[in-house]
Amino acid sequence: MSGNTFGRLFTVTTFGESHGKVIGCIIDGCPPGMYLSEADIQPELDRRRPGTSRHVTQRNESDTVKILSGIYEGKTTGAPIALLIENEDQRSSDYGNLGEIFRPGHADYTYWQKYGIRDPRGGGRSSARLTAMAVAAGAVAGKWLHEQYGTTVRACLSQLGDIAIPFRSWELAGDNPFFAPTDDVSLLAEMETAMDALRREGDSIGARVDMVAQQVPVGLGDPLYSKLDAMIAFAMMGINAVKGVEIGAGFDAIAQRGSEHGDELTPDGFTANRAGGVLGGISTGQDITVSLAVKPTPSIRLPRQSIDIQGNPVTIETHGRHDPCVGIRAVPVAEAMLKLVLMDAALLNRAQCGDVQVATPKIAGPDISVR
Repeated sequence: MSGNTFGRLFTVTTFGESHGKVIGCIIDGCPPGMYLSEADIQPELDRRRPGTSRHVTQRNESDTVKILSGIYEGKTTGAPIALLIENEDQRSSDYGNLGEIFRPGHADYTYWQKYGIRDPRGGGRSSARLTAMAVAAGAVAGKWLHEQYGTTVRACLSQLGDIAIPFRSWELAGDNPFFAPTDDVSLLAEMETAMDALRREGDSIGARVDMVAQQVPVGLGDPLYSKLDAMIAFAMMGINAVKGVEIGAGFDAIAQRGSEHGDELTPDGFTANRAGGVLGGISTGQDITVSLAVKPTPSIRLPRQSIDIQGNPVTIETHGRHDPCVGIRAVPVAEAMLKLVLMDAALLNRAQCGDVQVATPKIAGPDISVR
């Protein structure tokens, strides 16, 4: 199976399965000399970890990360960094009846058709369990970006099903189990009620995730086929359950005129940021703004029609410990993938254009972090 490595200079190769002994990754290309320990990585994994509230999967995993290589006297050496997490709470019996049945909305059918074999235990390699390693690698990338440029990446849940979540502040997104950027008690209660109802009904719902990267250097991204926004979209579509990506104004640009959409420039900077911080595939120095559409979790207890490996019709109910809204835990995953894109782009830009100097001053201007 190919397609398990992300990046060109800062590369991340993941391994493992949802119900295997371990999951892990190899980070290659991390610059030497950066202080790094498990304590730099674990807080991000704790944000994504299952079982953090009744609104996510109750699989009991500590997601404790171990650094196996690439560190000497507390610093990165430039050698590959191996990260490992043990799977502690596999319950493969939940999937005992799925070995010969394809679950609707899952990768079961396509994996079987492509490889002629599949691991039915929690989806095996196609499981969102593997996003833990993206989060771990993203923590390494984020530390380097922040130390070099002051770059920060933050995400929040801006819509849960049909419940819109008005943005108040990024800090509030860390104060509730939904990563919702609000302190509206009635709204949070409405979300809890909706999630509890979904769990009782055995159903699921989708979500929208908004994110912003700030203090991003000017000049990241390479035309024509390695544009920064193209790489961001590629990375985001690699996250389980993501079905749509918007950058800047996104689909709102359809109804905008050129006189409105094009961000004007002044000696003091850009007057708006409808481009989302990227022009011609190259970062402008403004906030990079991205939104994701996350589909409903396909593992639900309601009866669904499907077929078995012989092509016979069957009715299936998926039992086990699943997220009623996978979009909630997608928030730290999205942050991590954006960090990986920016890290790789920063190293590529440093390699090709690190000594380029221009007379025109670099400008930024006002940002529109969340629409």
